[in-house]
Amino acid sequence: MNHSELKAKALSNPKVKAAYDEMAPEFALLRQMLKARQTSGLSQAEVAERMGTKPPALTRLESSLGNG
Repeated sequence: MNHSELKAKALSNPKVKAAYDEMAPEFALLRQMLKARQTSGLSQAEVAERMGTKPPALTRLESSLGNG
């Protein structure tokens, strides 16, 4: 089973779908953060420093977009 199939199966459960839908604003914010970083030409390390965190934390945030 690949990721898409697993996601479709999980989302067929109404409780899982509701929880997933509740996260839509969070994912929208993450997409805006990623777009702003890319538009500004900043690296993840530069943004992490400005946020007062470490680059791996920002990497995890951005990678969560790809993981859905």
